Amino acid sequence: MTSTATAGSGAARAVRRGSIEVEPLTCTIGAELRDVSLADAARDDALFAEIKALLLKHRVLFLRDQDITRADHVAFARRFGELEDHPVAGSDPDHPGLVRIYKDLNSPPEHYENSYHCDATWREAPPMGCVLRCVETPDVGGDTIWVNMVEAYSRLPEHIKRQIAGLRARHSMEATFGAALPMTERHALKARYPDAEHPVVRTHPETGEKVLFVSSFTTHFVNFHTPDNVRVGQDFAPGASHLLSYLLSQAAIPEVQVRFRWRKNSVALWDNRCTQHYAVQDYWPAVRKMERAGIVGDRPY
Repeated sequence: MTSTATAGSGAARAVRRGSIEVEPLTCTIGAELRDVSLADAARDDALFAEIKALLLKHRVLFLRDQDITRADHVAFARRFGELEDHPVAGSDPDHPGLVRIYKDLNSPPEHYENSYHCDATWREAPPMGCVLRCVETPDVGGDTIWVNMVEAYSRLPEHIKRQIAGLRARHSMEATFGAALPMTERHALKARYPDAEHPVVRTHPETGEKVLFVSSFTTHFVNFHTPDNVRVGQDFAPGASHLLSYLLSQAAIPEVQVRFRWRKNSVALWDNRCTQHYAVQDYWPAVRKMERAGIVGDRPY
């Protein structure tokens, strides 16, 4: 069975899975859940198990009208594992692990989120996933796109799959969040969060699927310079950079994407181990306020 079928290919209407109504949104990624409250799921083992199974199947889940408290938000996310702080955005003082991503006239677009990325791959153990809730959003604009990177990998030509099978890559916070900082602050940031090294193709720890695992945090391959790839020194830089650019471009293919339009109290829950996302920054100077609980993950292999 291909990953397309796993993600819900051919399902054009909502169906009921247990107590939840589920509507797949594309053939490869994303489903909207109805008749469910995340506040209830935070306390109900069976309901949480249903949602977790749907997450593994659809990669990203969407829910509307989740008028829940911050405490409920954090409690639901914590069912998946411990929560993590973000070193730049910080956390809500009363709810550790709940990061407030508030954009208004005092915070013009920073061009960090509007790139295809997998959250915090500059960590040795990137997040397992995230629960993101919309507090306030523009009347139009501010959508988010998610990408199925299992499907992106499966569609690669076979000779590319062979070439990248053993490759590893460096992921950097310094080169992204730190790029606009003065040099001394940038170096201090790197000292605190050294670049991480991950496989270019990771294995999903729960499903066993192969995932294309490079994104905008990826700076370069660390083991490309081998006799199979490089005849003479001039081959190294263009060969590696062209291949990385090609792999990064796979996230921009519409057939492996879903785009979600936010409303107040909408929630997105995604598996960070097998997806990327892109926050469309077309709305400034309108206000967009989001609250995110990131879940601690494991080291990719």
